[in-house]
Amino acid sequence: MRKIVLVFGLISGAILSVLMMGSVVLADRFGLGHSLIVGYTSMVLAFLMTYFGIRSYRDNVSGGAVTFGRAFAIGICITIIASLCYVATWEFVYHRFYPDFMEKYAAAAMDKARASGATQAQLDAKSLEMNKMIVMYRNPFYRMAWTFIEAFPVGLLFTLVSAMLLKRKRNGAGTAPSTVRAPAAT
Repeated sequence: MRKIVLVFGLISGAILSVLMMGSVVLADRFGLGHSLIVGYTSMVLAFLMTYFGIRSYRDNVSGGAVTFGRAFAIGICITIIASLCYVATWEFVYHRFYPDFMEKYAAAAMDKARASGATQAQLDAKSLEMNKMIVMYRNPFYRMAWTFIEAFPVGLLFTLVSAMLLKRKRNGAGTAPSTVRAPAAT
């Protein structure tokens, strides 16, 4: 189980990391809104690895059967590894290429508020909120927690769905149900 979790977790993490780099490039070219779309799309692609990891365990290690609990445990471990890779990549990107991310994010949020016709009082409140976020984002534990929380729920959803789809009980003889059907009688 450990090998499957590591392999599929690291593959998922690598997909997240590579595609995050691409979304950072897009953020400067097309704005933060498009970057978010690319980012969450890459998470969906990366967390497909939870399905394949659980299926690999079921078919290659567990003799064709896996309980929901075991499938969930495998999937959540893959998700945690991938999410930690996502956090590590963001920390690298943030410090090397995007140290002014929160300032750009705050400016984009203020521009959006202005464009939507916010009153001066609403703009002042938004500015105060953004300044607090900028200060909090400088704390690495806060930043890493928020980065983890960006990816983890997507992986959790894929884990739950994959565990439900892939669970398969053993038959009464203690073996997994056969996937080969007998030929139809003619």
